[in-house]
Amino acid sequence: MMKKALSIIAMSTLVLTLLLTGCGEKDKQTDLAVDKDKGTNVEQDKDKETEEDKDKETNVEQDKDKETDLEKDKDKKSNFKVSMVTDTGGINDQSFNQSAWEGLQLAQTELKILPSFLESTQEADYGPNLEELYDQGNDLIWGIGYLMGDEVLNAAEINTDKKYAVIDRSFEEAPDNLIGVTFSEQEPSFLVGYIAGKMTKTNNVGFVGGEEFDVIWRFESGFRAGVKTANPDAEIQIQYANSFVDTPKGKAIANQMYQNGADIIFHAAGGTGTGVIESAVENGKYVIGVDKDQKAILGKDEIITSAVKRVDKAIYYVTKDFVDGKWEGGRNINYGLVDGAVGIAPTSSDAVPEDILKEVEQLEKDIIDGKIIIPKTREEYDELFGE
Repeated sequence: MMKKALSIIAMSTLVLTLLLTGCGEKDKQTDLAVDKDKGTNVEQDKDKETEEDKDKETNVEQDKDKETDLEKDKDKKSNFKVSMVTDTGGINDQSFNQSAWEGLQLAQTELKILPSFLESTQEADYGPNLEELYDQGNDLIWGIGYLMGDEVLNAAEINTDKKYAVIDRSFEEAPDNLIGVTFSEQEPSFLVGYIAGKMTKTNNVGFVGGEEFDVIWRFESGFRAGVKTANPDAEIQIQYANSFVDTPKGKAIANQMYQNGADIIFHAAGGTGTGVIESAVENGKYVIGVDKDQKAILGKDEIITSAVKRVDKAIYYVTKDFVDGKWEGGRNINYGLVDGAVGIAPTSSDAVPEDILKEVEQLEKDIIDGKIIIPKTREEYDELFGE
């Protein structure tokens, strides 16, 4: 009986041991499974990191591509060659040729163009100079001055693969590769004429022109209108030198006008006007400059103001449109007070009384608003002022 009981106990112990062993194996298998899952997660994390690295590399490559495109655009702009042919006054005329060159220099700084110029010493140089600039491979070629207009038009019609623009000339019909640029010279001339009419002590002022054509007639007509608006009793002497480069003749004309009672002279005569300024200094009289702030350039106290014409702005604006791919040829563009392209010189406050400057400021607003009509020709002047 005792043996049977022991046998049963032994059997029970064995079964229990087997059961415990089985559970242990299952736990190990479960732990292995968990470890395996952890390994899978690690692999997935590695794959995720690899994909992120690839994305980062792709973004870096895209950024590099963008930088390359920007560099290409920059290089493209810097490759444009833009040049100009001066009028006979030359690049250092302290007037509109110099202003035109300053416009190209600004375009060089801001737009990365490659600028250059050729000077004309006589009108016969216009055609050959334009041809030379074409042969040099310039993309945009400027002609500076009304008298060059026909030559520029001819060059544009022959060389349709290049762009052309000309200062102070408009066209009834221009080819698509040509733009004519003009200014409302009568507007600043009216303002300086008003100043002259207010400041004259002798009721006698003068106007000296270079050559006779519509641009200079706008200067003359606007000046006369301004003088008469300010001082209806003032006398206005007018004479042309028939040259923009004859300094001695400009001086001789001014000497005569001062001797005839004028105490203020306005010149629109380029280099010839330099002689007018010299005469004013020697005679102790007043003079009014043109195109640029000639008081700022020459430092002469006798220059009380200047009729400023921002050729530099026009050159820059049109050149910028060309560089930016916004060229619209076959047309004329006119710039005036409303564009900030003409006006009186900043140094005017050095000599012109404050009350007169305030009146001029109001006149500017009235001109822009269309309240004042300024004559552009002698005929229009006669109609408005009855002379």
